[in-house]
Parts: sequence; structure tokens; C-alpha cells
Amino acid sequence: MIRFHKEGYKIIVVSLLLSIAGILLSEKFIEIVWMVKTIQVLILGFLIIILQFFRNPKRNTILNEKHIIAPVDGKVVVIEEVEETEYFKDKRLQVSIFMSPINVHVTRYAMSGTVNYSKYHPGKYLVAWHPKASTENERTTIVLENRSFGEILYRQIAGALAKRIVNYAVKGDEIVQGTDAGFIKFGSRVDLFLPLDTKLTVKLGDIVKGGTQVIAEKK
Repeated sequence: MIRFHKEGYKIIVVSLLLSIAGILLSEKFIEIVWMVKTIQVLILGFLIIILQFFRNPKRNTILNEKHIIAPVDGKVVVIEEVEETEYFKDKRLQVSIFMSPINVHVTRYAMSGTVNYSKYHPGKYLVAWHPKASTENERTTIVLENRSFGEILYRQIAGALAKRIVNYAVKGDEIVQGTDAGFIKFGSRVDLFLPLDTKLTVKLGDIVKGGTQVIAEKK
């Protein structure tokens, strides 16, 4: 059975009602058969896109405090050493995962631990792969801490289509690896900032699966 994320319930209901109305109205007011069928196919296609976007498949996470798992589904588009200027203010290993419109857009906690920092930043809507998207786009910054890795930081970043970031992390919360951390509606990218001595188990271009796939581990 297909599960849908709670952030999509209202949009799904509205889309379903509009789709039904559109199909019925097209049959009532349009006499050209091929045009009616074309409109109905387009309406159903739109509804399918909405449904697949908000799907929330169950993922079985194997808890391990020495592993960092992928927080989202998508493609690894950045692996580099960078200066993280918001929280750490030192060099970190950045791993960025880009989500296409057909990916699952649930954000999951990459590790268990404590939420030390959670902040929302309004911003631009540059395309998600833009070099400045991590610091200039609308985004949330969350810092988690556990005994093995110390602190890691991740950012949910809006893209050109994303208009709302949902973040469930609250400072002081004790969170569990693989559980629901939020959602990015119609977008787009998550950046992880890890200690420099972290051993990565992915490379550029890899397709990763959120909630289950190990992308880094403690040496």
C-alpha cells in the first residue's frame, strides 16, 4: 500500500477534487471527443505527479551510531572540503544530495543523537545545483551530535521550484536515525557537513536511498 507524507494531505485532497471536477466538466462542455480525452489524460498525469511527489515509503533503518545514512533520496552532486561559516566556522567535508522531482522528498535524520541547533533562513530560489544555493537560498540549518561523530550539520535547501521547507528538528530534541526530520515541498537539495576525518562510502554521481543507505562511517 502506498503511504503519503502528512505534509501532502491537503494538496492531495485539493488536487483530487480539482481533477474530478476537471474530468466531469470536460465531458459536459466539450463536444470534440479527442480534445476531451486529451484534457482528461493531462489532468490524470498532473494528479499522478502530485501523488508520487508526496509518497512516503517505509524504510527499515539499521541503527548504528558510527554510520551516517543518506538523509534523502537523490544523486550525490558535491563532495569537497569547504569552510562552513554559519555554525562551525572551520573546514568540513561537504556532501550534497540533489533531489529531482521524481525522488521521494522526505528528509530523514542521518544519525541518532541530540539536536544542538536548528534555524530557518529566508532566501533566494536559485536552482539547487548553483554554487551559492547552500548559503543564499531559503534553507534550514540543523546540527546533530552523538558520541562517535561529535557534531554534524545538514541543510535543507529550497530550489527554483521549492516554496516551502518543513523542518521538525527542535533544539534539545533526542532524535533517532532514519526517522522523519521534515520535507521540502517541490525541491531540491540537502547538504551534509561532516568532520574531515569521516570515511565516505559514496562518490560523485552515486544515487542514494534515504533512510537506509550508509554514506559515511567513522574511521
